[in-house]
Amino acid sequence: MKTLNAAFLLLADARMPTGGHAFSGGLEHACQKSVRDLASLRRFLEGRLETTGLLDAALAAAAARLEEAADFAALQDEAEARCPSPVLRELAAAQGGRLLRLARATTPTPAITHLAAATDGRPAYPLALGAMVAAAGLGPDQAALLAASAAVTGPAFAALRLLGLDPFGLAGMLGELAPAVDETAARALAGAPPGALAALPAPSAPLLEFAAEEHAHWEVRLFAS
Repeated sequence: MKTLNAAFLLLADARMPTGGHAFSGGLEHACQKSVRDLASLRRFLEGRLETTGLLDAALAAAAARLEEAADFAALQDEAEARCPSPVLRELAAAQGGRLLRLARATTPTPAITHLAAATDGRPAYPLALGAMVAAAGLGPDQAALLAASAAVTGPAFAALRLLGLDPFGLAGMLGELAPAVDETAARALAGAPPGALAALPAPSAPLLEFAAEEHAHWEVRLFAS
């Protein structure tokens, strides 16, 4: 792995203006069903890491290797093929669009321009993340790690609002999950070899897909997802 630099820390900062605070990653719906405390939250995050986390990390790693619009368009197709829920595809595009806007303001490389052209400015979030990581001079391994981490940290911090958990206990739990995040990133990187987009992992998370469709029709909700 390349030596981490300030760009990695900046990209990992939850305060970046990408709207991530508005997404619970399915946790808001899960809190109405089975997630009630720190233990059940951990089980939810472990499942999300094995599915959404692995896929997002592989897509981000693949995007970090691309430069041409045609390749980004092909990867966008692969991402959408692995996300049956129209609601989740729209949410991924909304968050990806915000991240792309940030990338164009901070790291306006030709690859970022090509990604925007290939996706009408609305790439799936992990594609925007991977491209921005590459534009910042980092590699596919860092892209995978950031995506895998975001798969658990986003919902975890949403839990502070949804469940009123002890923030210190939550931080401790995330620390315990860190080795699993590292392992997921490593598996994603191995599953995203150069030039083999169709071979990317395709883990299934049907409960998250169904939950997203149901959650979109709630009259009162705190989060977009």
